[in-house]
Amino acid sequence: MERKGKLVLASGVFDLIHPGHLAFLEKAKEAGGPNATLLVVVARDSTVEMLKGSRPIIPEEQRRILVEGLKPVDKAVLGNERFDMAGVLEQYKPDIVAVGYDQGLIEAEVKRIIGEKGFPIQIVKIGKFGPEGLNSSSKIKKLIARIGRELER
Repeated sequence: MERKGKLVLASGVFDLIHPGHLAFLEKAKEAGGPNATLLVVVARDSTVEMLKGSRPIIPEEQRRILVEGLKPVDKAVLGNERFDMAGVLEQYKPDIVAVGYDQGLIEAEVKRIIGEKGFPIQIVKIGKFGPEGLNSSSKIKKLIARIGRELER
């Protein structure tokens, strides 16, 4: 992958894309400064199931395509079949790893790897986007389920 400036790596599930995802990716790219390249690692279905207990609604390759189509994203790739941040950091060698407000597991893992391997990687934490509402995939799924139950009545 061709780099323009700093390489910023972001990751996530990106199931049922909403404005919070877009804001996260915009802020992640901004963290790299002018001419930054944003690489997004989209979690595999199997990884999501292992970590969250259920598979995403949108299949992994479709989620990757949707993420890559977002304006701030230069390239989106599927992650490893198992949660392997060390492998991702070694493969792509980012200058910055952007983590969301709800990605404590990833933040802790990246800090651990940086400490062990001495990678010159900066971690940037991106805050929560906007007002309450449908600002998370989980909230969207719950609303859809509630509407479905109401329609069944």
